[in-house]
Amino acid sequence: MQYRTPKFPYRHRHRFQQAFVFLTLLLASTLVHAQRSTTSSPYSRFGIGELRGDLLPQTRAMGGIATGVRYLGGYSNINVSNPASYSALTLTTVDIGVFGNITQLSRNQLSENSYNFSLGHINFGIPLGRPGGISFGIMPFSDVGFSHAISGTIDTTQIRTVYAGAGGTTKAYLGYGVQINKNFSVGANVSYLFGTLNNIRSVEFPNDIGALNIRVDSSQYVNGFSFDYGAQYFQPLGNNVSLTIGYSGAAGGPLNTQASRVVTRTPTSVEDDYENLPVDTVATYQGQQQQITMPMKHSVGFTLAKGGKWMLGGDVNYAKWSSYRIAGHNPALTDSYGFAFGGQITPDITSVRYFNVVDYRLGFKYNKSYINIDNQDINQMALTVGFGFPLPSLFGGSFYKINFSTELGQMGTLSNNLVRERYINFHLGFTLNERWFRRTRYD
Repeated sequence: MQYRTPKFPYRHRHRFQQAFVFLTLLLASTLVHAQRSTTSSPYSRFGIGELRGDLLPQTRAMGGIATGVRYLGGYSNINVSNPASYSALTLTTVDIGVFGNITQLSRNQLSENSYNFSLGHINFGIPLGRPGGISFGIMPFSDVGFSHAISGTIDTTQIRTVYAGAGGTTKAYLGYGVQINKNFSVGANVSYLFGTLNNIRSVEFPNDIGALNIRVDSSQYVNGFSFDYGAQYFQPLGNNVSLTIGYSGAAGGPLNTQASRVVTRTPTSVEDDYENLPVDTVATYQGQQQQITMPMKHSVGFTLAKGGKWMLGGDVNYAKWSSYRIAGHNPALTDSYGFAFGGQITPDITSVRYFNVVDYRLGFKYNKSYINIDNQDINQMALTVGFGFPLPSLFGGSFYKINFSTELGQMGTLSNNLVRERYINFHLGFTLNERWFRRTRYD
């Protein structure tokens, strides 16, 4: 016998909506103020940090394909990567998620592990009748988190150079998508990026008691607007099969920064557990106005889908990171490109057997990053897998789903004395579909 979840009265539904909105806004406030880094990658010191991507667990589990994703199973989903998809929203949608990872860094014969966890994203999507829809939310944009040391000697003097960084940037966005005709839609996002990037570089003389250790603390508060856009063409092919072809891009452009730099000199301590007081501290500049120039980005993708049964697709992306500038300087980044493919299958969305209505997702991605060290490209590849678990509905017309994705990947290489990074990323999201803004009649 099929289990039926009891439906609550309208007054309880209204209270649930109020409580849910309050909790969501509270979590959004937490995400805005939480600038703790969630990466331990030495490669996050390049550019603006390790880019997190505009992806929710649903699309991450399929290798990160998103440009051609318009419908995903029988639920309304938010696809920030291509705002043209907002016009396909049929229900008010809320998506809240968390993120965690396990990272192993290896170099020569040494390795170390790290663990991170944080609130991931809060996104809203609202249909605006048949022609369009809007979406807004907050999600991480980039992370900086690294710490490594290099030891050496000059003549007979031992020197230890330490590099460390922390921080990141957050993205708050508002987007609109509209269906131009029955086969074509366009959309755009306006985003506000903000956050602090901290870097530390110190030179230490561990065995020279008379020497002064030098530490340079640099920080940049980043803020500014960015603009991205997209289009989708969708065509029914018969037998409930449809093809969607998508394009998305980002305009690039400047972000403002307030930069500070402080130099501290401290005598070498005789005891390892004791740190001497600084001899002097000099702020070489404080609150200096600078700019970061972000690159243009392009992505093309497609999906082929059959109703709520299956979907497969692929993406190709390119970004002109060679045009990236910070305070007018070129940090020698290279253009990046990559591809991804993946899909999902739902055995039988009408079945009373639970595991027949679960979404099963799989994908693969490859990226040539914008990092090149000593003529060695730093590449990334990953296998992704995930699931969509539907939950019982509390109210009529409401749908809930838990989406989980795992990414097993590698970045970098052991060649040329570089660092190889192997990681497992976890993303967990809760998706709610509701008719929050319909007129309800009751006696």
